[in-house]
Amino acid sequence: MDLFKKETTGQPLAFRMCPRTLEEYAGQQHILGEGKLLRRAIEADRISSIILYGPPGTGKTALARVIAEKTKAHFEWLNAATIGIDEIRKVIQNAKTRKARGVRTILFLDEIHRFNKLQQDALLPDVEEGNIILIAATVENPFFYVNSALLSRSQIFELKPLTEDDLLFVLKNALRNSERGLGSMKISIDEGVLKHITRMSDGDARKALSALELACLTTPPDESGRVHISLAIAEESIQKKVIVYDKKGDQHYDTISAFIKSMRGSDPDAAVYYLAKMIYAGEDPRFIARRIVICASEDVGEADPMALVVATAVLRAVEFVGMPEARIPLAQAVIHIAKAPKSNACYRAIEAALQDVGNEETMEVPDHLKDSHYPGAKKLGHGEGYKYPHDFGGYIEQDYLKKKKKYYNP
Repeated sequence: MDLFKKETTGQPLAFRMCPRTLEEYAGQQHILGEGKLLRRAIEADRISSIILYGPPGTGKTALARVIAEKTKAHFEWLNAATIGIDEIRKVIQNAKTRKARGVRTILFLDEIHRFNKLQQDALLPDVEEGNIILIAATVENPFFYVNSALLSRSQIFELKPLTEDDLLFVLKNALRNSERGLGSMKISIDEGVLKHITRMSDGDARKALSALELACLTTPPDESGRVHISLAIAEESIQKKVIVYDKKGDQHYDTISAFIKSMRGSDPDAAVYYLAKMIYAGEDPRFIARRIVICASEDVGEADPMALVVATAVLRAVEFVGMPEARIPLAQAVIHIAKAPKSNACYRAIEAALQDVGNEETMEVPDHLKDSHYPGAKKLGHGEGYKYPHDFGGYIEQDYLKKKKKYYNP
């Protein structure tokens, strides 16, 4: 199946420059390098059901196109955002007819995370029986969005953001290619322009190509017909970097995890970086402040009780001051906690006590500690024998639990 024979006039550069072969494909050497399983399967045309996931612009759809060009199987292309059960059943029925004639069917399903459980379940029997070979793509972690039965029938490959070298390869390829790229134009590019575009694209090839195309097509040529791209034009074309940060998915959880672990690990620089990443991406500052409060108590605790005071003050400051000024007290609290001595003794104490309460026989309150302020309490022996510590200089030995327990270990 040749997906590239159709008219591409007017199509974006990123679409036109979609790789046709593995040699044109940039990045993902951890799964597509020489001798790697996925590369061998593509080259031998022995693809089994797979799920590709990773951030936008890392080559999921491009890889599917390479497979489509390589395979002798019939290739179906669907987007989960625009189809329903009826379309799936129709594709599967046609696949069964082809299978009877000895022809395999590969179904590429983009954005599979948009399918609900019922729609995903509709694929299961035919993936199991081999009526279709499923290639699914998603920007979301499939372990959160794809049901376990479908996961167990598929190999999962994670695509990483492209490196700056990968993006330079993509951009230079587009500038050289006169058939599909910008090679037919007279273009001169100042030093540092491509480097700036790759750096600001954050591993997204589509974003990099779009910025290059915008710069080239909106810059008027000089008297000789040459388009000159300066660094100022490149900066204007790509503007503010859009970082990959999904507030309900992997990036959210991975970043907050790294943020907390950096504070716990006493690395203020790393902690401030992850704070900046969350602020830049528009994370709710109250969410950040709540995590700081938890870290102050869980990981610092009694080693520096002021950490919790600072953290709770910052939570109040965030609500009172608001953004963008609240970034400053947030940074102050993060740095204070990262630099503070660490102790998880309070955390371990409450966890151990909760485990005992949940798993052991509940200990009754000793009689001498029971409330003795109501009529009849003394007849029950409540409060009898209690020693008031202040009568003994502030401390007196007595039993506060029926059985001796040790939870707090400073």
